[in-house]
Amino acid sequence: MDRKTKKMMNTTAARRLTRVAALLAFGGTLTGCVSQAEYDKLWETNRSLTDRLRAIQGDLDNLQQQNASLTGSAGGASSTIASLTSENERLRQQLNESLRAMQDLESRLGTLELNRLDPSTDRALAGLAAQYPDLVEYDADRGMLRFASDLTFGSGSDQLQAGGAEALNTLASVLSSSEAANYDVVVVGHTDSQRISANTARRHPTNMHLSAHRAISVRRALGEQGVAWERIQAAGWGQYRPTVANNPSGGTAANRRVEIFLVPSTWSGTPQPEPAPSAPSGDSGARQVDIDPTK
Repeated sequence: MDRKTKKMMNTTAARRLTRVAALLAFGGTLTGCVSQAEYDKLWETNRSLTDRLRAIQGDLDNLQQQNASLTGSAGGASSTIASLTSENERLRQQLNESLRAMQDLESRLGTLELNRLDPSTDRALAGLAAQYPDLVEYDADRGMLRFASDLTFGSGSDQLQAGGAEALNTLASVLSSSEAANYDVVVVGHTDSQRISANTARRHPTNMHLSAHRAISVRRALGEQGVAWERIQAAGWGQYRPTVANNPSGGTAANRRVEIFLVPSTWSGTPQPEPAPSAPSGDSGARQVDIDPTK
């Protein structure tokens, strides 16, 4: 590959990376008709392609240098040059494939319909976070509230503490407004990677269970305060979506959280009452608060 061709490939790759990065930066500031799962998937795909493109380009540069240093050699160097030339061609094809994949991703991002929360709901959620600064964070670019689990729940439990319940009552009044009525509410629980203790495991066998059970508790609190049940979804990621690297020697508080996303509503049916949960056999219905400082 001559220097002119290599320079053109580098320029093309750089332009693609710049355009995709700009689109993702714009997409990261918005929410709306794109689901969180789709947005996360596109983001991860772009990051993977970008890393692969850079790795291939680095290999090409190394091979070019080796090729140039062996060009003037004779004898056994000829077979080495032939091998390097073949590898160079293979990497060039991979580079072209990565560029095509990034072009496809860029095209998909360009067709997404994105928009932010309405100004009234945005202001109300920002005010909620300001009212509970130690408990709640608000990400306006994603239309998301993040509740710190350590302040929202009892240790190793899905039972809401007083401060968490109060903040969720305030949130329910925001979600019941006419402006926010057009949004569905997606509640997602998260934990750190610390293993569940024997005491906690009696009610929450794994981190996935604990994260989902906490999301369900938040959903129940919002529904009991008047938010339509059919608008609220609950899910759990367990330890699989950390915001920071987990501490191998202990718990990581930043990863123990519940995130609440507001997304355009997809529901148009008839309101349904929430059925009362049935108590397990031999259970009087009382909820146990597990004491586990690692969760």
